[in-house]
Amino acid sequence: MAVVASRKIIHVDMDAFFASVEQRDDPALRGRPVAVGHAASRGVVAAASYEARRFGVRSAMPSSTALRNCPELIFMPPRFEVYRAVSAQIHAIFADYTRLIEPLSLDEAYLDVTANVRGLPTASATAEEIRARILEETGLTASAGISYNKFLAKLASDQRKPNGQFVIAPGRGEAFVEGLPVKRFHGVGPVTAAKMNRLGIETGADLKRQSLAFLQHHFGKSGAWYYGVARGEDPRPVNPDRERRSSGSETTFASDLIDPAAIEAGVDRMADEVWAWCEKAGALGRTVTVKVKWANFQQSTRGRSFKEPVASKARLREIARLLVRSLYPPTRGVRLVGVTLSNLEKASPGIPASTPAGELAL
Repeated sequence: MAVVASRKIIHVDMDAFFASVEQRDDPALRGRPVAVGHAASRGVVAAASYEARRFGVRSAMPSSTALRNCPELIFMPPRFEVYRAVSAQIHAIFADYTRLIEPLSLDEAYLDVTANVRGLPTASATAEEIRARILEETGLTASAGISYNKFLAKLASDQRKPNGQFVIAPGRGEAFVEGLPVKRFHGVGPVTAAKMNRLGIETGADLKRQSLAFLQHHFGKSGAWYYGVARGEDPRPVNPDRERRSSGSETTFASDLIDPAAIEAGVDRMADEVWAWCEKAGALGRTVTVKVKWANFQQSTRGRSFKEPVASKARLREIARLLVRSLYPPTRGVRLVGVTLSNLEKASPGIPASTPAGELAL
């Protein structure tokens, strides 16, 4: 336990990143409710400014709902190339303080600053300097959480948003966790939180009272994780070489589709986007999953794993089409399709471009 407590971990989280970039680049948007996404009736909010959040606008919310909540909402189309460029600037700043950087997305990362290469007095001072440099060099604000493990650092970064930071000092993590609702815990989604609530687990203190055997019985292999974090424990290192486990893409159609050709054209586009990432990353995958969201918002998935990696775009398209066909007839109407390639590995010479035909039957 002493080894874990000696670490100094910072979780940096940019404030409303996509929307803040849009407000930075267009002064007319500053102080106004902004959503990144498309205002079309079937669009979805990708990000919302803090001005929009005051009206209840949130990421992943249907655009129509967002506009009902906030009629003055301004939609800006996403500019992912710009966001990636700004993210690269921010990560270059991180690299001046540590080599142990674990990106979680374009707008957040863990940093292990235990080595203190800049000679700053505390991890809190390091976070202050990083945030000041981000503001100076990009014009954007960031929040930070500082603690002795990743779980606590991520919890701490939410405490002073936006443009603030919070420290959970060694010896105080367990008490801090006890007072939080379990739905605030990273790794506890709405479904798991609801299950915990049904079991009488509302807070970290409730979770801590449960035995390891009880948690493993109800939550399987995740039980040990919940047992540890209820005590403020998280031994995971900051992993700069963390490999992405999957690549996926999905699209919401302009209207519900029942025509197989139109549905499969959408599947092809998503497969092409996934393959473009694989080519850029030099990765191949062995498992293909197709997701369909029906007009009534119910969701179906189909997947298939193979002994050899899927080694061409045409092959990925072929498998994805066969998977979506296994869900036909599409009489309910298809609202959304998605394609994901997982069980990734680095591409290497000599991998066959096709898998024996016998493996394709679904």
